[in-house]
Amino acid sequence: MVREFGDQNYWAVILGGSSGLGLATAQKLAQHGMNICIVHRTRKADLAAVEAEFNRIESQGVLLKQYNIDATNPEKRSTLIAELRTHLGEQGKVRALIHSIAKGNLKPMLSDDQRQLQHDDFQLTIEAMAISLYDWTKDLLVGSLFAPDARILSFTSEGSTKAWKNYAAVSAAKAALEAISRSIALEMAPYGIRANCIMAGVTNTASLRMIPDSDALLTMSKQRNPFSRLTQATDVANVAYLLCKDEAAWINGAVIPVNGGEHLQ
Repeated sequence: MVREFGDQNYWAVILGGSSGLGLATAQKLAQHGMNICIVHRTRKADLAAVEAEFNRIESQGVLLKQYNIDATNPEKRSTLIAELRTHLGEQGKVRALIHSIAKGNLKPMLSDDQRQLQHDDFQLTIEAMAISLYDWTKDLLVGSLFAPDARILSFTSEGSTKAWKNYAAVSAAKAALEAISRSIALEMAPYGIRANCIMAGVTNTASLRMIPDSDALLTMSKQRNPFSRLTQATDVANVAYLLCKDEAAWINGAVIPVNGGEHLQ
């Protein structure tokens, strides 16, 4: 295993890194020598399993900082960044900011027997799953924590352009996430920042299983996929790792499908 990040004192800040795509990306980057800072929101009942995953990351011989806090809270974000600045010192730099926050509402617009989507549901979802990318990027940049060649990666889905039942708020958030990522790519390039979105194929994660009728979505996605299988979290993590490498420095402002060709039909 090549550990190309091992001697550079690089860090990845991963928002939503206790499960799914965020955790898989943390594990992949740690294998290649990148230190990891995970911001997550984990219930007490799930902490033991999450701690075991974090121990696996540390076993790769990298440093790990983890914070069980709400990544969308401005005060907590400010406190964490101040602490991280002290921990990194003069030599440590954030090579990658990985946005994998899944905090949204999955309600129907109209229903006779379920709670209907409200204005506040849209607002909470878009702020958590899109605007928070800008907030974290801006604060890390202002705090001079980014490496000279930094990578901002966020996870989107086909739902940014397609309509699924009960997905309206998340769909709007994913579309906003892609728009914010493009603007970061344009306006922050002079500061050495590259920003891209990974459009992951349908992956059987805890977040996916919260979507109503997710079983039907999984079946349909497998049928659409040229390789007749679902996307795995490790598939997505592999591409996140590739985008963090020096050779990917000229990829900026893109939305990259990582789904085995699922989007082709």
